[in-house]
Amino acid sequence: MFAYLEGNLTYKSPSLIYLSVNGVGYEVQITLQTYGKIQQLEHCRLYTHLQIREDAWVLYGFADEQERTTFRQLLSISGVGAATARIILSSLTPAELEKAISAEDVKTLEKVKGIGAKTAQRIILELKGKLSNFSADSITISGKPHNTTLDDALIALVNLGISKAAAESALKKIQGAESLSVEELIKQALRNI
Repeated sequence: MFAYLEGNLTYKSPSLIYLSVNGVGYEVQITLQTYGKIQQLEHCRLYTHLQIREDAWVLYGFADEQERTTFRQLLSISGVGAATARIILSSLTPAELEKAISAEDVKTLEKVKGIGAKTAQRIILELKGKLSNFSADSITISGKPHNTTLDDALIALVNLGISKAAAESALKKIQGAESLSVEELIKQALRNI
């Protein structure tokens, strides 16, 4: 429903902030990673995830798109709710989580409060090869920092359910990709998969 909110921070704590956007104050649940990035700021943009429950609407905010994407992928795992996903992302950065999952490092995941051996194994099983790490070192298609048309096409393909590795491979096969629009890149990449 909300892609992001941008406004003035009127209250900050390590787990919750109030963000004033055009006179409306939003209560936003955050991770420690996000708090570390915004604690010195007075104005910021947070990428959001709205969870609608029977008893409440809860808004979660993240300092970057990568953290929000990882949060959503954690929510897709049976037995991992929003509170657990937030604790995981408060303990580990998305890059550290991806590294632990790809190395099948159950011990690192078990160090997170509330994560036992079975949950750690389920996280590894269900997310291995699926975590979308959009950091500059994870994709070298363009050599430019975030928000190039190639990066946007990659994000769109992953959001369509295509694995990150397959999407990157398909995008690398496109001749003259730098001069194409995002829409054309996606169309050609879908033909290459």
